[in-house]
Amino acid sequence: MLKNYNEKQALAEYLWNGFDAGADTLEINYTANSLGFIDGLEICDNGYGINFKNLKVKFDPFYESEKALQLPVNKNRSVMHGKNGVGRLTFFKFANDAEWQTTFLQNGYLKSGRIRIGVSALNNYQADLLDIPLRDKTGTRVLFSNLKISDENLEQEIIPFLMGEFCWFLELNKKNGYRILLNGVPLDYSDYILDYEEGIELRHDDSRTIFKLKFVQWRESLHKELSKVYYINERGEELYKEYTTLNKKADEYFHSVFIESEFFTDFDFSGTEFETQVKLYNRSKSSPEFKFLLKKVNELLRAKRKVFLKGYSAKLLERYEKDGILPQSPEDNIDPKRRKDLVDTLKTFYEIQPKLFSNLSIDQKKTMVALLDTVLSSNQRQHVVAILAEVADLEEEERAELSAILNP
Repeated sequence: MLKNYNEKQALAEYLWNGFDAGADTLEINYTANSLGFIDGLEICDNGYGINFKNLKVKFDPFYESEKALQLPVNKNRSVMHGKNGVGRLTFFKFANDAEWQTTFLQNGYLKSGRIRIGVSALNNYQADLLDIPLRDKTGTRVLFSNLKISDENLEQEIIPFLMGEFCWFLELNKKNGYRILLNGVPLDYSDYILDYEEGIELRHDDSRTIFKLKFVQWRESLHKELSKVYYINERGEELYKEYTTLNKKADEYFHSVFIESEFFTDFDFSGTEFETQVKLYNRSKSSPEFKFLLKKVNELLRAKRKVFLKGYSAKLLERYEKDGILPQSPEDNIDPKRRKDLVDTLKTFYEIQPKLFSNLSIDQKKTMVALLDTVLSSNQRQHVVAILAEVADLEEEERAELSAILNP
């Protein structure tokens, strides 16, 4: 039932369980032996612990549909990432045994307990309520034993995976001090960032509403989170999130936008624009302030994406050159000027519509390049802009840029 998880996702689920429990600090502590294998691994959090009244919900197997057991992600909020604590049963992917030492508050008093599960019987657990609290504050410590992962596997595969899994979440909660510590050192995801700009302030003059923006472009994908915009109130609390308009555009433009404003307090994020108009909410998606915000955010995203694609198109052509997709001047008896014309046109095509270049085999890429080269060398090149306009939504600036290349 838990076949969808691998060891990287399984370990990440324990961290999500900690954040779901209200923790702001997660610790991963581990040691390796002389053979390079992990002989000690624990995950600690300062959340509200596991109340023994809820053990049946948290640890008993539940036989629901397979869809319910897919790795869960909350659609419009970043809290309660896990589902019924199912991630707690995934330790078998990287260890044989797990023990939870948890401290929780019940009726105004701290209480502690231990829960143990072995890989040979995931559907059974042993739980003991202790007479004396293990610590003077709430939280949970999970100890894993008889581990199946190496030090190299942890540092070269699992930790980089955790960067992609949590970088956006840590950035979202940066002001609230959220962090993940690896043997006492904060998880550093700075190498995961390609572009970072904060302190962007937008002002809606008519209402004097202020929106504070932070833009982050990521070097790699954010796993199941994808590219989203996060709406945050003046207390730093996330109220809502949704996909950006440039999410999944068949390019490598992975990004997050964090918007903070008092305007989102008492904002109605539910329903369509028509529904919110009917409800007569002052603060809704139909309000002038929100429409102004969306317009400005989309302008920012498009401007950032354009700069990125110009740089990325050069790398794309380098790959085409390496894979033998582009004709070589000496070998293919192609005129250097004609070849430059072809390369410049391909770069512009990619910057305008990356989707045209996605999911193509080597042979398909060679065919596309050869056809374009033939058209550019003929008396029909003036029709290329019109043809591309049929498959891509070209802005005036893009039409002019393409026309300048095709009709020098």
